[in-house]
Amino acid sequence: MNIELEKFLIEEAGVYESKKEATKGVQVLQRIEQIVKDWVKQLTRSRGYTELLVEDANALIFTFGSYRLGVHYPGDEIEMLCVGPSYVNREEDFFFILQNILAEMEEVTELQPLPDAHIPVMKFKFDGVPIDLLYASISLLVVPEDLDISDASLLYDVDEPTVRSLNCCRAADQILKLVPNVEHFCTTLRCLKFWAKRRGVYSNVIGFLGGVDWAILVARVCQLYPNAVPSMLVSRFFRVYRQWLWPNPVMLCALEENELGFSSWDPRKNPRDRTHHMPIITPAYPCKNSSKNVSQSTLRVMVEQFQYSNNICEKVELFKAEWCALFEPYLFFESYKNYIQVDIVAADVDDLRAWKGWVESHLSQLTLMIERDTLGMLQCHPYPREYVDTNKQCAHSAFFYGFAEEAGGKDSGSAQFDIRGPVDEFMHSVNMYMFWRPGMEIYVSHVRRGLLPPYVFPDGFRPPRPSRRTSQHQAHKLSCDDGEVCASGSSESSLKKKKDAYMNS
Repeated sequence: MNIELEKFLIEEAGVYESKKEATKGVQVLQRIEQIVKDWVKQLTRSRGYTELLVEDANALIFTFGSYRLGVHYPGDEIEMLCVGPSYVNREEDFFFILQNILAEMEEVTELQPLPDAHIPVMKFKFDGVPIDLLYASISLLVVPEDLDISDASLLYDVDEPTVRSLNCCRAADQILKLVPNVEHFCTTLRCLKFWAKRRGVYSNVIGFLGGVDWAILVARVCQLYPNAVPSMLVSRFFRVYRQWLWPNPVMLCALEENELGFSSWDPRKNPRDRTHHMPIITPAYPCKNSSKNVSQSTLRVMVEQFQYSNNICEKVELFKAEWCALFEPYLFFESYKNYIQVDIVAADVDDLRAWKGWVESHLSQLTLMIERDTLGMLQCHPYPREYVDTNKQCAHSAFFYGFAEEAGGKDSGSAQFDIRGPVDEFMHSVNMYMFWRPGMEIYVSHVRRGLLPPYVFPDGFRPPRPSRRTSQHQAHKLSCDDGEVCASGSSESSLKKKKDAYMNS
C-alpha cells in the first residue's frame, strides 16, 4: 500500500520538483541572500558607521513553510525571512530602500509590498520563482553567520510583527525536531497537502487551514503512530481527525512559558482564545493558534471531508478502492443550490493583484458575519479557488460561496435567509481600502446553480444536468426584494445594476 501511494504521488500527483526546478530554487535563494547582504552593507556605510562595522555588516536568509519542511511543490512560493541588525528597520529600510532596489532589477516582477499585513511581507517573483520575503530586525549590531534562529533570546526587545516573523522559521524548525521520522512526515504531508487542495480545504486566509496548520496536524499523527509508514499515517490522519473533539487543541508539545512576557495561546488566561473553533497550536514560544480564521461553517466542511476520506481509506485498506479515489476533486458547483459570487475588477493586472489581496483577506469575515446574522443556521461554504472571466475587458477575479440550510448541501427548502446586512457590512469594510485606485470595484450577487457562469466549469462548458432536477422546487432564498442577495446574475449586462446597488450603499 505504501509503495502504491508513493508511486501515485510521484507519477500522477506531480507533487515533487524536478532537479532543474530544485536547482533553480537554490540559485534564487543564494541570489536574494547576496542582495540583502549588499543592502545592509550599503545602509551601514551610508549611516557613517566605521569601516570595521561595514565589513562585518551582515544579513541572513532563513526559509520556512513548505520549502523548509521539505515538501515544496513545483510552482509554490519560497517563503523566506531576512534577519538584519538592530539599526536596519522594517518601515523605511526594508519597505522603501530594499523595495526600490528590487523594483529596479530585471529579474523581479509582480512586486507587491504588504507592510500592514498581520505578518508584514514583500511578495514578488524572482526570475519567475514566487517569493514571500519577511524581515526581522534583531537586537544585535552584527548578525553572525552561525545565528541560531531557535534561540528564544532573539525575541528580546523586538516588536510583535518581528516576533511573528521570527516564529515562522522557529515553528518550522520545531516541527521537524518533534516528529519521530522526518522522511515519513514529509511524504505524509505532501500527500495531505495535495488532498486538501483537491478537496477545497487548503487556505488559511479564506477560513480553512494553511501550510503550517496541515504540518502540525500531520506531525501530531506522526507522534501518535511513531513507527507507521506514510500509507498508514494518511489513513490514521483521517481516523483521528474525523472524531477529534474540537475545540480541544492539537499540540505537539506543552505550552512554554518565558520571562520575555509575550502572550501565548491559553484559554485559561485569555477569554478570546476560548472562542476559537479549531485550535492548532504552533510549537515555538510564544505559542499561537495558527487557525484563528476557521469558522463554524468551515470546520463543519473539513470534518465532513475527514469523514468522507476516512471511508475511502477503509476501502483502500480492504483493497476495494485505489489511492486515486482519495484525491478525486470536490465537485463544489454541484454541491449547493445557491451561491454567492464575489467579482473583483480593476483597471489592470497590477491594480487587481493589490485589490484582490485586500478583498481576499476579508472573505473569512464575510463568513463570520453571515453565521452571526443567521444564528449559525445557514452553512456558508467559501471555496478557496479563484476564477477568471477572460471575456471581460478589465482585469477580473471571482470567488464563490455555497449555501445550505444543513451541512453537505442538503437544503430543506423551507427556510428563508436575508443576508443583505452582512453583505453590506462586508462591502463597507472592503471599500475602506486606503490605496484604492479608479477601476477597483467589487460586486456581490446571488446566483442559483443553474445560472452559474460557464468559466467556473472545466473547459468553460457547463456539464449537462439530470432532467429530474429541472422541476424541483426552489431552495431557501438568500434574498433582497427581488429574491437575490443584491443585484441579480453575474453577466456583463448586470454589472451596472450591481454597481448601483453597492456603490450607493
